[in-house]
Amino acid sequence: MTKSRRKKVKGERLKVNTNDLMTNDIMTENMKWNADLYDQKHAFVFQYGEDVLQLLDAKPGEYILDLGCGTGHLTQQIQSKGAKVRGTDLSPDMIAQAKALYPDIDFAVEDASDFFTNDDNKYDAVFSNAALHWVKFQNGMMRSVYNSLKHGGRFVAEMGGKGNVARLIEAIQLVLQNHGYQVQADNKVWFFPSTGEYAKMLEEHGFRVTYTAHYDRKTPLQDGDQGVAKWVTMFGAQYLEGIPDDEKQQILTEITQKLEPYYNENGQWYADYKRLRFVAVKE
Repeated sequence: MTKSRRKKVKGERLKVNTNDLMTNDIMTENMKWNADLYDQKHAFVFQYGEDVLQLLDAKPGEYILDLGCGTGHLTQQIQSKGAKVRGTDLSPDMIAQAKALYPDIDFAVEDASDFFTNDDNKYDAVFSNAALHWVKFQNGMMRSVYNSLKHGGRFVAEMGGKGNVARLIEAIQLVLQNHGYQVQADNKVWFFPSTGEYAKMLEEHGFRVTYTAHYDRKTPLQDGDQGVAKWVTMFGAQYLEGIPDDEKQQILTEITQKLEPYYNENGQWYADYKRLRFVAVKE
């Protein structure tokens, strides 16, 4: 990248209007989400998940749990295969949107790390896409999933893997530190494990891991140089908690500037995603 290009990047076009991005419905510690913004600007989350559905291979008549179902788009696709499906999510906003979109599907607000399934309602499979890295109590989640499955039932999921959005996290932390927000910079928002680490955890909870993969998935961001700010606002809002609105705008602009050499490819911006995918069976 040329010096003139770098100067242009630091100019007016990278200023971000946080008044257009930040709302009271954006995710907080209590997992409150703006479901409309999620569907409109971050549809790639469930669109990429369509590929994971092939790994699930839902069969007619199977009873399947979509864990961390968001606004229910993949839940509906599982049902379209003839399966009986239930979708759960910790976010009331997401579940409300899912119920409005797909009123014939069973949706419920439920904590992935602590849920109970009685013996008469065990699942043939538990499916999850882009949700497990949000779960802080992983042991509770794995125990709940294991107990919810029939013997021989499968746990099929994709989540952020080791190194996921590493450049983005590094840029966020550096800018926050430069502005004196060390507490925010130290936030541990996600859990991105390696294949070995996660397989070991699953095995310790009684699963047999039959498939696992860790791979790079360069992910396009919408709205050009506004994409980074919108991503951070949607998925990394915890980093911005307690920061005045006018300073948030400057911080988001500086984060975007630091990522521009790595994320901007001829005007299309991409995030450095790395995904972990697995199938585990209850023995």
